[in-house]
Amino acid sequence: MTDLITVEDKIVNVLANKVDPVLAEHFGGSSLSAFEDGIAYVKLTGACAQCPSAQETVEGIVKDFVMGGVPEVRDVRLDASVSDELLDFARQILGGEKND
Repeated sequence: MTDLITVEDKIVNVLANKVDPVLAEHFGGSSLSAFEDGIAYVKLTGACAQCPSAQETVEGIVKDFVMGGVPEVRDVRLDASVSDELLDFARQILGGEKND
């Protein structure tokens, strides 16, 4: 039986083995949010998530590694969305309702 490696698996592998060691030097990391129509959406984590240079990091580091390692990827874009967990935390701090 042959294990099929998906494009998403390839991207996650590149992020873990190539991108994350570089971002770890700045107390950050990365994760794949989605892969749609040849575009990988990557969320930066840790200190890199709030960095003013996040877009430049994706353009200059993440994109090069991912597109160089996974030929099926046409583009890499920053996913700058806010997680539900962070929104819930903010609501709790502000005295609002928790999102279920």
